[in-house]
Amino acid sequence: MILTTTNNIENFKIVDYLGIVTGTAYDSSYTSKGKKMSFKDMFSMSKYYEMYSLGLEGIKEKAFQNLKDNAVKLGANAVVGIQLDVEPLANSSTLLVSITGTAVKVE
Repeated sequence: MILTTTNNIENFKIVDYLGIVTGTAYDSSYTSKGKKMSFKDMFSMSKYYEMYSLGLEGIKEKAFQNLKDNAVKLGANAVVGIQLDVEPLANSSTLLVSITGTAVKVE
């Protein structure tokens, strides 16, 4: 599956536009691969940013997988015009990642 933020793909021709697809995922920004940040680590900025970054990467991967799954359901072999949005949920340590694009068939 080809994923791109551009509206076309070099050396490929879009033969069919199949519709808008999304992929979303959310999780605590303080966990990574099932490992939670300890209370002590929350006061270490380097540990905090490391866990936050790892957690965000994991959430993005889940959202991209959901996007690909939804595109495959439409019969797509590529998604163009991808936009990614990361939002913290109010009053929690949870991040929401939403990815949107256009599912297409390319040759």
